[in-house]
Amino acid sequence: MNYIFDIGNVLVNYKPIEFLEELFSDSLVVDELYSTIFQSPQWLDMDRGLLSFCEATDIFCAQKPNLQTEIKKTMQNVNAIFTPINETIKLLPAIKEAGHGLYYLSNIQVEIRDYLISKHEFFKLFDGGVFSCDVKLIKPSPEIYQHLLKKYHLNAESCVFFDDMPENVTAAKKEGMKALLFTTAECVTILKSISGTDKCWM
Repeated sequence: MNYIFDIGNVLVNYKPIEFLEELFSDSLVVDELYSTIFQSPQWLDMDRGLLSFCEATDIFCAQKPNLQTEIKKTMQNVNAIFTPINETIKLLPAIKEAGHGLYYLSNIQVEIRDYLISKHEFFKLFDGGVFSCDVKLIKPSPEIYQHLLKKYHLNAESCVFFDDMPENVTAAKKEGMKALLFTTAECVTILKSISGTDKCWM
């Protein structure tokens, strides 16, 4: 069996609103920054590897000149969002030791990719994986799942994919993978006895 993990909210936390609330006390500023940055088409273009942090920051500042200081502070500190989810990470060595393949598939930006790899030793456990910024594709596009399968010569039926976004889980299933909506690490441990009736299966 091959285990394929999303990264954000599966292996590391990704909670931008909580992050913004720690940086700024004004709830209106938090709401506007969340909309301007994290819900923007530019954020997705960074995930696709089409836009750098610096280029996106300039765009955000041009869109909201009254928030330039706050935007720059947000972008300069954005890595602080990504704190480890230890309950999931501690399962990775056991999966590996049991002889399963271990891969990642994540929508992520170049700068964040580099930060996470340099920060977290658990990436060394993986047999490989795909970051969206490297292939100019993002989930739930079917092409990014196909790219992972082809790159590592994986049979989709032998893969179990974990993601916190329902649309990404659905897309993986369309490509022939088993797929689970990740809520807690329990969704991984339950695979000791894989069953279509388990509560974590969609």
